[in-house]
Amino acid sequence: MAAPLAVRFHAWELDEPRAGALTRARVELENAGTAAWRDDVKASYHWLDELGNPIVWDGLRTALPGQVAPGGRAEVDLAVRCPIPPGRYRFALDLVAERRAWFGEVGGEPPQREVEVLPRVDAKALDEVAEVHVPEWLEPAPDWAGRVLAAHREGYGVVAGSIEAPRRLRRALGPWAPGPGRVPGFSQPLLCPSVLRGIELERLADVEGLPAFAPPPDEPCVYDGRIVLRWG
Repeated sequence: MAAPLAVRFHAWELDEPRAGALTRARVELENAGTAAWRDDVKASYHWLDELGNPIVWDGLRTALPGQVAPGGRAEVDLAVRCPIPPGRYRFALDLVAERRAWFGEVGGEPPQREVEVLPRVDAKALDEVAEVHVPEWLEPAPDWAGRVLAAHREGYGVVAGSIEAPRRLRRALGPWAPGPGRVPGFSQPLLCPSVLRGIELERLADVEGLPAFAPPPDEPCVYDGRIVLRWG
């Protein structure tokens, strides 16, 4: 006897995955259950390690093109955010009935495929791929550009470094002081960030004369206390 929530996956493909970036997957779905798929049913995906453990479980949701009756089919073009860092992963398609269950948890095995997630950028120099918002009177540490480019390769679209401030500004710039290392999801404005071309950030009021931007809500970003910008 067929279950209410069941799906049969037909042909599907995934575009080239690059760490932290958006890509696309296309799939043909068949409603193999007894219940119609309505607005609460979305196409999604998981990123798993080579043993099947979840790395990113709740992938982006993509609405179906309309209601799908039992036995009906739909073609879906999914937006997919790739995981960080680059490496070997399993990509698994799935459907989710919001606030109820993933289809793969109530019967059936979602299709999976091992894929190699590539570095986000292949550039050898930072200025080939990014806009850097560092005033001329700030002096980057010698390894600053290399560290920033490495973070972009790892998958971060926006990278901001710590500020080594003069004594008179150390309290004001305390949240951006050199620290133990990376802070993904940094809640303060990003000062003097490096931004991969094609990403638009909201500009905020300067902080002590330094260009400030709001952390992007839908793009991987990182504040790194090891990437130091010295006051000139």
